[in-house]
Amino acid sequence: MSCEGGDIPDLVPRAEPPPRLSPDRWWRWRRGPLRRPGDLLLAWAGLLLGLLAAAAAPLTGYLVGAAVYEGTTDSARARLEGGEHTTAVVLRHVPRHPEPGSEEERETRYPAAVRYTAADGSVRTATTEVEPGLAAGERVRVWTDASGEVVKPPPGEKEIRSRAVGAGISAGVGVPLLAWLVYAAGAGVVRRRRMEAWACEWERVAVRWTSRP
Repeated sequence: MSCEGGDIPDLVPRAEPPPRLSPDRWWRWRRGPLRRPGDLLLAWAGLLLGLLAAAAAPLTGYLVGAAVYEGTTDSARARLEGGEHTTAVVLRHVPRHPEPGSEEERETRYPAAVRYTAADGSVRTATTEVEPGLAAGERVRVWTDASGEVVKPPPGEKEIRSRAVGAGISAGVGVPLLAWLVYAAGAGVVRRRRMEAWACEWERVAVRWTSRP
């Protein structure tokens, strides 16, 4: 056979890649010699916990968010009734932000000493958070409580909603996470008992294999 001017035939069969075995996620539901009672128990537990988490997650998120919204709103109203805005004077120069004009500068606050006159007429000093770069003598608005002390102002409607939404999302995500932890703990118990039963069975079988006539 001449190989000139033609293609060399491929006489060696090419190795085919092994078939990819996809995991059978439903094997616990099928009858078989390898399925044990614990496997079916885990299947039912996973199904029930999944359905329970799917139903409870949005409800839990809504209830927690509503509770946080109502509680924060009541607290803000109570602080509004007993407090007021007061004008204070900055006593010392406040450092500038390293990135002037940036979004971070607009959101950053530095502690500064201020002097103000309380509702009872007394002149007081306190430390509060102010914008970067303020010079000594500039005036700022601070929030004072019923006793005349400078405190953090009550949250506004936007902040209250943000807290409620964050709490609701956290609670909703926590429900399936809790269900997964319960399932993992139950699966660990089932596997441990399975290994103990396997060890007992092996001890009984090993005697027949290792004993001599």
